Amino acid sequence: MTAHTSGLKALPHAYLFVPADRPERIAKACASGADAVIVDLEDAVAPEAKVRAREVLAALLDEAAPLVVRINAAGTPWFDDDLALCRHPGVAALMLPKAEGRDAVCTVVEATGKDVLPIIESARGLHEMHNIARVPGVIRLAFGSVDLALDLGIDCDPDGAEIELLAFRSQLVLASRLAALAAPVDGVSTAIHDPQRLQADAQRSRRLGFGAKLCIHPQQVAAVQAVFVPSPQRITWARRVCEAFAAAGGAAVAVDGQMVDLPVVQRARAVLRDAGLNA
Repeated sequence: MTAHTSGLKALPHAYLFVPADRPERIAKACASGADAVIVDLEDAVAPEAKVRAREVLAALLDEAAPLVVRINAAGTPWFDDDLALCRHPGVAALMLPKAEGRDAVCTVVEATGKDVLPIIESARGLHEMHNIARVPGVIRLAFGSVDLALDLGIDCDPDGAEIELLAFRSQLVLASRLAALAAPVDGVSTAIHDPQRLQADAQRSRRLGFGAKLCIHPQQVAAVQAVFVPSPQRITWARRVCEAFAAAGGAAVAVDGQMVDLPVVQRARAVLRDAGLNA
């Protein structure tokens, strides 16, 4: 398998979708403060507009400001041409929808040499998730909550916290950990104008072990980042823990009246990594 090259300098916390056939929205998305912009060639683009959307994206790609691209799924008429476009150095990584086996993921990596984020959004995808997660070039898994619920015939309570999908979210976190991947990316929150619901969704994602969330509107970005990026107080705590542990030569030590041993230090190091700091 050919070596892949990563165009993502740090793993994002907030990924923002934008349709590939709306160049004016792509510019706004890039200015939104999102950690990564996903230009969508799949669900956000009608079948009759797919070719034009790819042409629009090709004209916008810039090596100096690489983007993530959600291509069309393997087996669709647009898959091969999408892969050809994504060899461009202006593509940082690819998001592969409806990932249902390692063969399609391997094809994406081989054809583009880029990092891949497979979306697990079907029963078959769940079944093959552990194999998918172990493909070299996969950097993290993403959860397609809306399509998975549809595929499984699950009717989520529109006013609830999607407790019907809790077990499947936890499976993604487990598969990611076993494959030594970064924490996965949780699915979208469709309540665009409900900040309380978005905050609750993001907090649930973080508590479950997710490391990021997909956004469908620029106004969701800051709220998601506020949940996933450690607060200054949390960063200060993590630094103090790591410094005290190092000063003690790796022995257990008390910080703020609480015993700090290796598991606590590992949590502190994870906080610093989430903040983009040296752990």
